[in-house]
Amino acid sequence: MDTITFTPLYMERVWGGRELESVYGRKLPKSEPPYGESWEMTDRPEEQSVVTDGPYKGMTLGQLWQEKRNELFGPGFENSERFPLLIKILDARDDLSIQVHPPTDIAPTLNGEPKTEMWYIADANDDAQLYVGLKQGVSREDFQQAINDGTVDQVVHAIDAKAGDSIFIPSGRLHAIGAGFLIYEIQQNSDTTYRVFDWNRVGLDGVPRELHVEESMRCIDFDDIEPGMDTPDGNTLANCEFFHVEQLEVQQGCSIGNPDPERFSIVTVVKGQITSTDGRTYQAGDFLLQPQGAAPLTASTDASILQTTIPQS
Repeated sequence: MDTITFTPLYMERVWGGRELESVYGRKLPKSEPPYGESWEMTDRPEEQSVVTDGPYKGMTLGQLWQEKRNELFGPGFENSERFPLLIKILDARDDLSIQVHPPTDIAPTLNGEPKTEMWYIADANDDAQLYVGLKQGVSREDFQQAINDGTVDQVVHAIDAKAGDSIFIPSGRLHAIGAGFLIYEIQQNSDTTYRVFDWNRVGLDGVPRELHVEESMRCIDFDDIEPGMDTPDGNTLANCEFFHVEQLEVQQGCSIGNPDPERFSIVTVVKGQITSTDGRTYQAGDFLLQPQGAAPLTASTDASILQTTIPQS
C-alpha cells in the first residue's frame, strides 16, 4: 500500500498572506489576494481533497472514505459518515477574528457542528501572540460590555508562542491567532465558527464581516481564564477522543510506520526529508496519508514529524 497525497485547496482570507509560496514553494492560484488557509485534507460537501497520483489519482478523499474505507483506513470507522478530520496550514499575516466553536451539547441547537482542534506552531515572528481564553477577573458581563464597546481585544488573554509550541483548543474556548504565524491545524471535520470580534475592520469586499455575538455568548467557556501553551507528555502533543497527535524526532535512515498497522495515520513533515517506498520525497509542510498496512516511510535526513491517529472508541 502506497502513501497517498492530495492537492491542497487554497482559501482567500482577509488576514492571510503569501508565506505558503515563500516558505513552502507552493504555487498559489492568483498573484494578488491574500491566502490564509491551505486545506490539506478535507472531506466536506463543498470542498474535497483530490488524490495527486498513484492508483487512486483523481479520486476525492470522500470517495476513498465511502468506497475504500476498510481497505485504506482500517476498522472502527463504520459510524463515521465523512473522514473525521480536517487538516490545514494557516498563514496569519494579520490577526484572525476572535472566535469560538460550538461544544457538542450546544452545536445542534445552533444548527452548527462541534469543533475541537489543536495548533502546532510551524513558524512565528518574534513578537507574535495567540489570543486564548479570558484575562483574570473578566466576567460574562464584562465581556458583553466589551462587545458593546468594541474593546474585546482588551479582555482576551494574550500568549507568546514560538516555533515548536502547540496548544489544544477544545470547543467552547475563546481564541484567535495573532499576526505572524504559520500553523498546522488538526481539527474535527467541521467548519462552524462564530466570530465575536473582528478588530473593527472590513473584509476583502470592503464590508465588515458578519459577527455571531448571540451564538458566541452561548458557546464561550467563561471559566477558561489565562491558559498557557501546552507541555508535551513525552511525544504526545494532543490527545482527545477525536485525534491523537505525537511529535517524533527521526534519525536519518530510520523508518516511520503506522503506530497501529491495521489503521491509518497522517504524517506531517515539520523538518527534514522523508521518502516513501515508491521513491517520492517529502519535506516541511507536506502532509501524507499512510493507509493501514502501508510500507514504512524512511527518513532521508534527520527529520521531525507529527503523526496523527484517531483513538479507538
